[in-house]
Amino acid sequence: MSKHISVMPNEAIELLNIKEDGIYIDGTLGRGGHSRLILEKLNKGRLICFDLDKDAIDESSEILKDYDNVKLIHDNYINMFKYIDEVDGILLDLGVSSPQFDELDRGFSYRYDSKLDMRMNKNDKLTAYDVVNNYDLEQLFKILKDYGEERFSRRIAEEIVKNRPINTTFELNEVIKKAIPKKALSKKGHPSKQTYQAIRIEVNHELDNLKQFLDEFDKHLKVNGRVVIISFHSLEDKLVKYKFKELSSVDDDKSIILRPEEVPIPRYKLLNHGKKASKEEIENNHRASSAIIRGVEKVWQE
Repeated sequence: MSKHISVMPNEAIELLNIKEDGIYIDGTLGRGGHSRLILEKLNKGRLICFDLDKDAIDESSEILKDYDNVKLIHDNYINMFKYIDEVDGILLDLGVSSPQFDELDRGFSYRYDSKLDMRMNKNDKLTAYDVVNNYDLEQLFKILKDYGEERFSRRIAEEIVKNRPINTTFELNEVIKKAIPKKALSKKGHPSKQTYQAIRIEVNHELDNLKQFLDEFDKHLKVNGRVVIISFHSLEDKLVKYKFKELSSVDDDKSIILRPEEVPIPRYKLLNHGKKASKEEIENNHRASSAIIRGVEKVWQE
């Protein structure tokens, strides 16, 4: 199994601007890389970490065992505010960790032959097998089109329905290849990539979870608190980008002339406009190639 390397760790810590007595949340613990860096900045502060994957909780418990101001919780990050009401900062590193991709029985990767699973939380009921074998044609088409942005979504959905039951990742790969024109197959990149992304998002409700978090965090973030999110595909990044833009804008009626002291001030400040990983980091960690990091700071409370 490959070692998980945290993406854009220095950028994430810089954007969080950690107060040594603050309360912080790592909503996607993984193997504790970002969490360890946050803890190094804390003195009297506390860190609460969440992950859907029990394996991540267990391994990070060992990695972070020397810190007594951290709590690890096996739960979805959308439930974080059931455990704590106000925080100084939140970090989300979205997507799938390297160990999840490399665990053969998890079914996240099209590069290994395994059962169709893709659950981040092994206790969840819905699996990739259920999506592939039980969803009707129109449901499959919509998922592949909306979540995978797959050009040949209709053809792939039809081929999947025609070839059921499909039990393994390699069986699914062959079905996908049959659906895609030969000219398109010769292009760079694995033909299954977009389909796997779409199924994974459906199984784990990834976009729904992100939307819920983006709608809720404002009520729980302290003034001068910050939210930092690392995303790995355009669907996630668009949600983050537009929400952060909305929070950092004001309704300004240009027909009304205001004195300088009357000009409305946005409640949030954008910390950047979306930053990608450095060339050096991408060379050392290919997973960083698609990463984009964004952050906002809460300036005042309504």
